[in-house]
Formats: sequence, C-alpha cells, structure tokens
Amino acid sequence: MVKKSLHLTPGIEPLYGTRDENLRLMEDGLNVQIDLRSDSIQVLGDAAAVARVEGIFTDFEHLRKLGVHPHNGELNALLKMVVSDPTVNLRGLVESGKQRSAGVKRMVQPRSPNQRKYVEAIETNDMVFGLGPAGTGKTYLAVAMAVSALLAKKVSRIVLVRPAVEAGERLGFLPGSLQEKVDPYLRPLYDALYDLLDPAKVDKMLETNVIEVAPLAFMRGRTLNEAFIIMDEAQNTTNEQMKMFLTRLGNSSKAVITGDLTQIDLPNPKKSGLFEALHVLDGVEGIKFCHFEDVDVVRHQLVQRIVRAYDSYGRAEQLPLAIDGTPLALPVEETRKVALKPQ
Repeated sequence: MVKKSLHLTPGIEPLYGTRDENLRLMEDGLNVQIDLRSDSIQVLGDAAAVARVEGIFTDFEHLRKLGVHPHNGELNALLKMVVSDPTVNLRGLVESGKQRSAGVKRMVQPRSPNQRKYVEAIETNDMVFGLGPAGTGKTYLAVAMAVSALLAKKVSRIVLVRPAVEAGERLGFLPGSLQEKVDPYLRPLYDALYDLLDPAKVDKMLETNVIEVAPLAFMRGRTLNEAFIIMDEAQNTTNEQMKMFLTRLGNSSKAVITGDLTQIDLPNPKKSGLFEALHVLDGVEGIKFCHFEDVDVVRHQLVQRIVRAYDSYGRAEQLPLAIDGTPLALPVEETRKVALKPQ
C-alpha cells in the first residue's frame, strides 16, 4: 500500500462529479481511498491503482487546458471505461473520439466497454453484428461511424436498410412515393442522422443519394461498392432475406447489422435470419459479433431499470409450449432458446 498526495489546480472540480460520484467511482473500481483536502487529495491504495488515479487527474487537466470539457454524464461514462480497463486512459478515449467526430456535430464517443468494443470492431472489420436490448446505442453508433467514414472519404455513400415487417407485402399499396412509404420504418435512422449532421446537409445528401434509404426487398440483385451499409432491426429478416442482404457487400464496403433477438416480430421466430446468421457465420474471418447488455443502456437511467425488470419477469414467467407435439413449461428465456432452435 502506498499513499500519494496530488496537488489540485483551479478548475479541476468538475472531475469530482455530482456529489463526488466520480471520486467514489474511482474508489470502488480501483480499490483505493481518496481523501479530498482543500488544495490536494490523498490517494491510498496499491501502487498501480494509485498511479491510475494520478493518470486520470493528469489527463483531465491536459484536456481542460485544450478546452475539452465533457459534461458530467459523458465524463462519468468515460471514467467507467478507464476504471474497468487498465489498457485505456481518459486522454486516449477523448482523442480517438475527436478523430471519429471530424465534421460531426456531436463527439462519436462510446459510453461503455461493450460500446467501445463495438466501435473498434466496426473500424477493423468489414462486417459487424451488434446484438442487444433497446437503448444500448447499437443503431446510433453504427450511423455515427457511417457518417464519420463518409466525411473522411473512406466510403462514397451510406445505405440504410430496415425490414418493414408491420407493412408485410402491402408496402406497394401504401400511398405516396417509395421514400414516403418507407420513412416511418426508418425514422430511428433519420433521427440519428439529424442528430449528427446539420439538417440541411442531411437533406442534400438524401436528395443526391449520397445517403440512401430503402426497404430490404429493394436490395435484391444489387452490388454495393464503396458503401457503408446498415441494416437495423435485423431480427425481423427471414433466413432468405438475411442471406440476400449479406451478399450485397461490394468492394471497399462495410456492413453493420443490428438487432435484438428478444424482439422478433416474425410470425415464426424460428425463421429469424439474424438467429441463423449467429450460427452460420460464427468464426468467419472478417465478421465480428458484438453483444450488449442492460448495463450498456445509455438512454435515461430509468430505461436500464425497465430492461432489467422485463428480464427478471421473463425469467420468472412460465409459458406452455409444444415442440414436435411435446408440451413444455419453461421460463421465457429457455422457451425462446427452444423456439429458436434450428429445425
């Protein structure tokens, strides 16, 4: 055990967090004791842990001098990643986020360890699957990475795809143009675009097809070169649709597929193309699967508690099920595994 005194400079107070929550985070995560004095803090703990606390203070001071002032929610999320992974540091996380965010209104910054793995996987792989519950940033980060790649001229266009399960085969009978027909199903993707770029710029890119939105059915027969392709709500594709989409990838392109296997809207959940892809593509070089959990929910804190409550309810609930004529009574989680088992 070692004790070290760290001198405090004016303006360092935001690092403490609301009611010193960031100091408590460092104490709990690094197993140290932090004693706040008038002009210094005393840190007691293992030498390596004390050094990591000192590194956090040094990095924050460096960023502050550069004019970087993350708000407390963002700072707390960054510190959680720093505390949980000794290979990352606060300065490195912020600088990598700034590089991804050139020309973007908001900093493209992951806010949990799994989000960081997801972003890094997109940077290093041509095809990435993001799977997990609502609010974990799967879609938003995918769109953010697509916008970043487009502005850096790594791709020449963005293609956004989402299966319109609610409309079924009746899409052609809906009034309006193709754009007007599919817009309701692509609204979450539009929301992310307008949050990241100026609305006028988004509208211009849509008009010139630099950003293209299309129903999944319109992907058949196409080869998408130099494109960043995102398919959202992939759990609602059939096996045939998923295979068709995955084989659209052309030269110098990336694809990100997002979905939640607990939210399948297909009449037969066993036919989900996302579920089959998990098994068929496991171990294929160049493809990465990233899984999110309720701790990765980055919406209102209440959303994380709602996700956990539904998970707990699902584990406790008993549902009758018959597979091949054999009646079963399994918890929802186990029932889903049986229902999704390939035939």
